[in-house]
Amino acid sequence: MTTDQSAPHELPPTILSYVKDLPNICSLAGLACTILAIYFSLIGIFYLAMIGMVWAVAFDWADGLIARRMKGRTGDDSTFGGQLDVIIDIVSYGVTPAILLLSYGKFEPIFLIGAFIMVAAGAIRLSYFSTFGLAGGKNYTGLALDNNSLILVSIFLFESVLSYESFTVVLYVSALCLSALNVSQIKTPKFSGNPMNVFMLASYTLAITAIYSWKLL
Repeated sequence: MTTDQSAPHELPPTILSYVKDLPNICSLAGLACTILAIYFSLIGIFYLAMIGMVWAVAFDWADGLIARRMKGRTGDDSTFGGQLDVIIDIVSYGVTPAILLLSYGKFEPIFLIGAFIMVAAGAIRLSYFSTFGLAGGKNYTGLALDNNSLILVSIFLFESVLSYESFTVVLYVSALCLSALNVSQIKTPKFSGNPMNVFMLASYTLAITAIYSWKLL
């Protein structure tokens, strides 16, 4: 007669147990900003959409900064947070700019092409990063997706000084160029790892928020 001496399997943590992790809370706050950006894009209040987009980047950078400074996080915490980041990134930096393009283009069929290219480039870019990580441990291959939002909110400042037709072309071309850079072989540094860059992003976020809030008035 034999007895099973094997240790009982440890149950995995519950799904929602990861929500209390502070970096993940920041990630979800960024997702909330993204949802607001999508909503305001769909109803045509583009200045509020810009504010949502730039704050989504700010929270995205904040979660990484907090995670690196926190003590006691397990490997599972880091893995879960990394996967959550990737999923939110495709929504924030792929789907949201695509919806912005579609909405500003009044959902004309020609804008579906640009929207698809943006989302596809984002998905390919993130899949490549998930597979190979940073080149040499410090540089991204291809333009990091968060730059899409940072650049687009700056480009949108010209919306009020150009005709609708002219700015539509500018926005479309910018979207295609950013998508090409996302999947290119250029090497770009990991800006979010530098405290000075984090300070610059905070200043940029506040400035963009102030400018677009003033435009709304």
